[in-house]
Amino acid sequence: MKRAWHPRPHCILGGCLLLAAASCTTPHRAALERFEYWEPQMGMPFRIVLYAPNPAAAQAAAKAAFNRIAALNALLSDYEDDSELSKLSRTAGTGRFVPLSQDLWRVLTRAQAIARRSDGAFDVTVGPCVQLWRRARRQRALPEPTRLADARKAVGYKHLTLDPRTRSARLHAPGMRLDLGGIAKGYALDEALAVLRTRGLSSALVAAGGDLVVGNPPPGKKGWRIEVAPLDAPGAPPARHVLLRNQALATSGDLYQRVEIDGRRYSHIVDPHTGIGLTDHALVTVIADDGMTADALATAVSVLGPASGFRLVDKERHAAALMARQPENAIELSETRAFRRFLEAGPRATSQ
Repeated sequence: MKRAWHPRPHCILGGCLLLAAASCTTPHRAALERFEYWEPQMGMPFRIVLYAPNPAAAQAAAKAAFNRIAALNALLSDYEDDSELSKLSRTAGTGRFVPLSQDLWRVLTRAQAIARRSDGAFDVTVGPCVQLWRRARRQRALPEPTRLADARKAVGYKHLTLDPRTRSARLHAPGMRLDLGGIAKGYALDEALAVLRTRGLSSALVAAGGDLVVGNPPPGKKGWRIEVAPLDAPGAPPARHVLLRNQALATSGDLYQRVEIDGRRYSHIVDPHTGIGLTDHALVTVIADDGMTADALATAVSVLGPASGFRLVDKERHAAALMARQPENAIELSETRAFRRFLEAGPRATSQ
């Protein structure tokens, strides 16, 4: 697809997030100029905001970051038949251990760790059910029970074995299909920010589809001030703001991707335990040290709900979560204790 480069004086993020200027409290260390770029990647617009000494340095860094995202998509996409992920899925049931690239190994290792901690609420082996649910959303009809039952036989994180000695993976059950939709975007954001940092541009933000990662704050600021959108329901509490530095934020919910079938609202997020889209109208925001963790935890909390989901988040170092939901007619807003630190005074830097 054609690249679009758009330097702009202000940054407004699509989806559930809005970037605003934070209060000025720290002195400028250098004269840096603000630049913003966007490019379609992974089926959505990716946005980069960075501070650089000149336009040439800014554009070169942004191009390198977008190239890294494109390279990761070629490895991790389940839409591309020749991606490394798709090729791995085609070995399901053969008994073979397949050597993995460092990138796919990193993503699958983190995914399996969160799958174990969440008791399968987050599970990248959910691919067969996701495929059925995508068709159900297009046709506005629930999957046939027999087809759903067959798909569920191929789902379960315990069917995926990773061998750290050989950096390889084996998919035990026939018909397995891996889907990294709840974690690959976060990893791509992390890697794009890492590219900018290697070029000496540490004051930067990378965002896509309601998720973002940030580095050091803009010059003279405490942090990146982010507006978290409220639940799209009458009477929902207003938007809230968090202040981030060297952290990630991910959102998950049915704000934009949903379908009504037989008078019932379903989310695009599939519960790995049922194979069906979630029916809980909710919006989850998770803050973590990196995009991959925030992305996966946001999905897990959506599936688990606030009670079990928040216990999961509380076990993750520096993580915090906010959940707004409408189980019936009432709006419920809940948050972890750690989330309040981001709301009131801004977080401490996570790098030690």
